[in-house]
Amino acid sequence: MKKLTYSIATKSIAAALAFGSIWAGPAQAKAGDLLVRARAILVAPNEKTSGIGTAFPNDHVTVDNAITPEVDFTYMMSDNIGVELIAATTKHTVSGASGTPAAIGKLASTRVLPPTVTVQYHLAPEGAIRPYVGAGFNYTMFYDDKASSGLTSAIGSTRVNLKDSAGYALQAGVDIPVNDKMFVNFDIKYIDMDTTATLTNATVGVQKIKVHLDPIVAGVGVGMKF
Repeated sequence: MKKLTYSIATKSIAAALAFGSIWAGPAQAKAGDLLVRARAILVAPNEKTSGIGTAFPNDHVTVDNAITPEVDFTYMMSDNIGVELIAATTKHTVSGASGTPAAIGKLASTRVLPPTVTVQYHLAPEGAIRPYVGAGFNYTMFYDDKASSGLTSAIGSTRVNLKDSAGYALQAGVDIPVNDKMFVNFDIKYIDMDTTATLTNATVGVQKIKVHLDPIVAGVGVGMKF
């Protein structure tokens, strides 16, 4: 499923580039312009996890995908260089992937707020299409962490906490002009995102799970130049 998500996202950007090559559009935004985009994004974790503490050391968890709206802002510092900030939040479910946790099913849920800043290089500032690449920094905050009813039924009342994460972000995308102000956008990011989940329970004590999430974030949307 994770490989399929990555394949679909990369093929979508390739299709956008091919489509844009036959669409004659106006020149790209210039230095000092603000680009505001509204996207629908798919956040697809590529998780790798440790065992679940000492209670289930050989068992692992999986994290589901999420789809959500997202807003981002790019300020053009020059014709080629832009700085982008994204704003979005997603909700994810953590489930057991093997052994006893898999039999329980859903273990916990969390909400994720991952503000990300990237510096972009726009390759063809006066082209009919506007491809760009970027790199930057991500800080992910986890909040509203909750144990599932299945987990509490199995082992009793449980407190769940996920540690915030800091890491790098890589980006590629394309803007396709519709008119002087509006454009269509396709974008894909890879975010380095690691956390430690702590489960605190009277029966099994304190159990920690190291989770490398490292999601692919693929988006499609529209933008306006101001």
